[in-house]
Amino acid sequence: MRASHATAYGLALGFLGDLLTGDPRRGHPVAAFGRAAAALERHLWRDPRAAGVLHAALCVGGTAAGAAALAGLARGRAGRGAVTAVTAWAVLGGTSLVREARGIGDALAAGDVARARELLPRLCGRDPRALDEPALARAVVESVAENTSDAVVGALVWGALAGVPGLAAFRAVNTLDAMVGHRSPRYRRFGWASARLDDLAGWPGARLTAVLATLAGPRPRDAARAWRADGHRHPSPNAGPVEAAFAGALGVRLGGTLSYAGRVEHRPVLNSPGRAVEIADIDRAVRLSRRVAVLTLAACCAVSHLREERR
Repeated sequence: MRASHATAYGLALGFLGDLLTGDPRRGHPVAAFGRAAAALERHLWRDPRAAGVLHAALCVGGTAAGAAALAGLARGRAGRGAVTAVTAWAVLGGTSLVREARGIGDALAAGDVARARELLPRLCGRDPRALDEPALARAVVESVAENTSDAVVGALVWGALAGVPGLAAFRAVNTLDAMVGHRSPRYRRFGWASARLDDLAGWPGARLTAVLATLAGPRPRDAARAWRADGHRHPSPNAGPVEAAFAGALGVRLGGTLSYAGRVEHRPVLNSPGRAVEIADIDRAVRLSRRVAVLTLAACCAVSHLREERR
């Protein structure tokens, strides 16, 4: 293994590991990070933003420093590749995303709406209690689109740009945003730094996801039109382009009214000329997600190879 190939091989092996095994049921490193971040929050929580800035800095900075130290301990090209592979496997979530989405799709196809509602919280934070079959299918497609960027593309991009520390820091940022980045009374100010950091870290991966969903989807022109017309209307600067591109590529409408823990949001409709989401669109979204992931892996391996050739 040439030195310039170590990161590329590591990313590819980590991707393959996630594809074959998915996330472990117990002892996942991301879950351990979440417990540590929650414990630190209990000590640091104060309402002013400064407390949240310190929390985010310690969690993300500590994770990046630990990952850099681990990478520094690797001996030789094979060691560097192995550390990259294990880290990539730990932070990628594509297989779990597919598994959860298809599980809900299978429940809906069997007419078991109650089971689909039970499974939805594994995929997203949306309140499933009042969702009917079409709303559940829409929630799954939107989550597949957004998490393709968050759980796969973004991690690979930062792995290509910054190696092991980039992989670990990106997952730390994304996890923190899920924990404290929402606009509840407790986290409106404390979670501000984590939410803004997630917007920044997710920007390149979200744009790459939208580009590849446009190119790899069955309706490239519709995807490009929906992204251009509606991507900026979404409240999230990163989820908007991704969901709009997926909506156009699949020919469906996304967005609209939704509920998070009893808080109702009325979001703009993405790709309004499209039809309502159907159960079969879940599998179509999953297949598009997989194509985007494979194309991202190829691009990121090429970038990491070129970067290390120039050193």
